[in-house]
Amino acid sequence: MKVIDAADHVYGRLSTKVAKMLLNGEEVVVVNAGKVVVTGSREFVLRKFRERMDIGSIRKGPHYPRTSNQILRRAIGDMLPKKKSSGIEKFKNCKVYSGVPHEYKDSEKMTIDDAKNTRMSRFVLLSEVAENLGGKY
Repeated sequence: MKVIDAADHVYGRLSTKVAKMLLNGEEVVVVNAGKVVVTGSREFVLRKFRERMDIGSIRKGPHYPRTSNQILRRAIGDMLPKKKSSGIEKFKNCKVYSGVPHEYKDSEKMTIDDAKNTRMSRFVLLSEVAENLGGKY
């Protein structure tokens, strides 16, 4: 099982790397999902996520998550083959937490160098996006 500290990682790049690990048969736990970085101007990013959430209706969906850990988990799941049983089974090996739970505090956490944020300006944290969508954390 791999524990990934997602602080200062880019949203899309991290999602693709984790999805690739899941397809290779590994169990992946992502911690600090609230500190993931979404690149772009603040207004653009918040408007884009709000538009995604406003699609559909309450009864029919699509239902878009409001918390940072569920937003990241959905992005990872969208990169897996959902209509095949193999993709569904592999998605069950993915756990995403917005903070660091007690059982993973002492475990060794890895980072993905390809997904690290090297851009210093024009980004929004995923926790800020979740707050804008009405999430509690």
